[in-house]
Amino acid sequence: MADRDMLAKAFEENRKRLRSVAFRMLGSRAEADDAIQEAWLRLSRAEADQVENLGGWLTTVVARVCLDMLRSRRSRREETLEDPALESAANREATLAADHELVLADSVGLAMLVVLETLNPAERVSFVLHDMFDLPFEEIAPIVGRTPTAARQLASRARRRVQGTSEDADVDRERQRELVDAFLRAPREGDFEALLAVLDPDVVARVGTAAAALGSAEEVRGASDVAKIFVGRAKGAQPALIDGAPGLVWAPGGHPRMVFSFTTADGMVTSIELISDAARLGAMDLVIADA
Repeated sequence: MADRDMLAKAFEENRKRLRSVAFRMLGSRAEADDAIQEAWLRLSRAEADQVENLGGWLTTVVARVCLDMLRSRRSRREETLEDPALESAANREATLAADHELVLADSVGLAMLVVLETLNPAERVSFVLHDMFDLPFEEIAPIVGRTPTAARQLASRARRRVQGTSEDADVDRERQRELVDAFLRAPREGDFEALLAVLDPDVVARVGTAAAALGSAEEVRGASDVAKIFVGRAKGAQPALIDGAPGLVWAPGGHPRMVFSFTTADGMVTSIELISDAARLGAMDLVIADA
C-alpha cells in the first residue's frame, strides 16, 4: 500500500464512512470535510504499509481530529463569552439547513444534531462512536483519553440527554455533587466514620501512578481500606466538573495535577479513580470551582 495511487484508492473507499463519522461529530459539512482532509494528510505521512486495519486506523484518526476541533470550538465560545444555548432554535436550524442533503443521506435529523451540540466534546465523541458506529469502548477509550469504564459513562450520559432524560441526569448529577462534597469534608476534618458513610461497602479505588505517593496498591477494594487512603490526604483537593460530572481536582497554583473521578450509585460512592497522567489530564474538560 506504499504506492500513493493505491493509498489514495484505499482512502476513497473509506471516505463515505469517514465523512459520516465526522459529520455526526461536528454537525457541519465544511468542518467534516476539513477533518477528512486532515486524515488524508496524516495517512500520506504515515507508514501506511504497516497499518493492518486501514478503516479502523482512519476512523481513529478522524475521531481524534474531530475531538480537537470540538474542543477548539468550545474554547472559542468561552473566550468570546458566547453561549450556544442562547441561540434561537430558528437560527440553529438555519445553520444546519445548509447541510440538509447530507443529513438526509446519513439519516441524521436536525433535532438530533441540535441535541448533540449540548454535549461536551468527550461525551459527543464517545456517544457517536459507540451508539452510531458500534465501536467498542476499549477502542474509544484511548481516543478520548479515558478508561473503557469512563468512556462508557460518557456515552451513557450523552445517551440520556439525547433520549430526553436530561432532567433525570441533572438530578443524578446533583446527588453525585452532594456525595463528592461529603467525601471532601470528611478527609479535611479527619473524620474516618463520615468518610465510611459515603462509601459503598464494595467501593474500589484505582489510584494507578499515584499509588506510590499514597503508599498504597494501584487498586484498593472495600470501604475501610479505601477510606484509609484518603482520610487526611485529600485536604488540598477542590470541587470540579470533570467532563460535566462532579469530582475533585488537586490543582496547586491553578494547574491540575490530579483528578478524583467518582462513580456513584444508590446514594453511595462505588468507585474512585485517581488520574495524574499529564496526557489524560490534558484531554479532560475540567471546570474547577472557586476556592
